[in-house]
Amino acid sequence: MATSKPAGALLVTSTKIALLMKYRELGNTGEKLSAIGLGCMGMTHAYGDRNDEESIRVLHLALDLGINFWDTADIYGPHTNEELIAKVLAPNRDKVFIATKFGFTQAGTYNRGFDGSPAYAKKAVEASLKRLNVEVIDLYYAHRIDPNIPVEEMVGGMAELVKEGKVRYLGLSEASAETLAKACQVHQIAALQSEYSLLTRDAEDQIIPACRKLGIGFVPFSPLSRGLVTATLPTDARDLKADDFRHTIPRFQGEYLENNNKLVEDFAKLAADKGCTPAQLALAWVLAQGDEIIPIPGTKKTKYLRENAGAVDIHLNDSDFSAIEDVLKKHPNTGPRYTEAAMSMVNK
Repeated sequence: MATSKPAGALLVTSTKIALLMKYRELGNTGEKLSAIGLGCMGMTHAYGDRNDEESIRVLHLALDLGINFWDTADIYGPHTNEELIAKVLAPNRDKVFIATKFGFTQAGTYNRGFDGSPAYAKKAVEASLKRLNVEVIDLYYAHRIDPNIPVEEMVGGMAELVKEGKVRYLGLSEASAETLAKACQVHQIAALQSEYSLLTRDAEDQIIPACRKLGIGFVPFSPLSRGLVTATLPTDARDLKADDFRHTIPRFQGEYLENNNKLVEDFAKLAADKGCTPAQLALAWVLAQGDEIIPIPGTKKTKYLRENAGAVDIHLNDSDFSAIEDVLKKHPNTGPRYTEAAMSMVNK
């Protein structure tokens, strides 16, 4: 079947390589993190076949490029993601700010099997420390907000881990602005992680403003819309690997995918005019939304890691922003980012 690679192939020669990584402060922590982080999930989870040798090369290249903010979770695999990362993280501990998450108790599901209780957090952190082969985790997230216990209780349990020296900073994922405010009354939240990209902009209304007000860093996951805006994926989702998580995402189905293929084609033309790849243009747009924003695009290929890093050197002007908005308005039927079942675990 046909793929959307022609535009990507056209842009390979114009890929910008970061001359020097730029850094941003994580909330009010004083920690200087690479403006482009590294999402490690896909190395062992959700996006088709593993290639551990290439993933290890990606991790070493991240060190060479100055990408010091790595993100994982215990449920990725499950467990195998933390174990893989440990092979490079442990011998280079002083060069990496490592973030991991806890809470999901069943792999392959996002609508059940979640435990944010203090007792489970205590158990989960010990297991992650062992798998990562580190003495302390820099940033420890609750992977979602537990609907069965007050957020104050959940964060209180996480705060005990800070007192015990097992965790340095706390984070939440997919939390509402109201929940963030409640959490900060118990313990300072260093980072909020949520999906944010050209195609997912819900966070702009309340969540990003709340982060700014509360001194919380905002960490977008899937800033490339799960690869959709990169012009490197098949135009037919049936060409993805059978176990690829994107088979469950509405944006890769039916009328939504038809709309999005047209959007990607037009967006790739903008990138070509800018002299960069679509992925770089999309990341540059995310970075331009605020200095407190540190996206964590995922990849398991060195080629794409270099490409992502190059986004820090792309400056967008008013004309660029207008052209991007025009493309989005031209193709508005992008579809929801999750199924209804998966969205039930997003705190509102």
